Amino acid sequence: MTRVKRGNVSRKRHKKILKMTKGFRGAGSVLFRTSNQQNMKALRSSYKNRRQKKRDFRRLWIARINGAVRRYGSNYSEFMNFLKKRCIKLDRKIISQLAICDPEAFVQLLFI
Repeated sequence: MTRVKRGNVSRKRHKKILKMTKGFRGAGSVLFRTSNQQNMKALRSSYKNRRQKKRDFRRLWIARINGAVRRYGSNYSEFMNFLKKRCIKLDRKIISQLAICDPEAFVQLLFI
């Protein structure tokens, strides 16, 4: 059986991982085995946090809407129920932006 030389292949793989972990602290950016573990962990975290970000923003929008609506003597659930009954199809992101950037339009939305 012939001899298989893998110098180029493993070097390219190592360099690819080390390039991805550039900027990590300590041995996580210098040593291959440590940086490989750190890279796998970072990729898992980024996958998880892309989904977590959607939940966090939705919570933020709901908190903003609730705060803006409470100034006028109502609460979030009543307000959203009111919008649903009136068939006003605005998402929470847009409603929270209205509450912050254009309070006059938000008040008009409140008292339709």
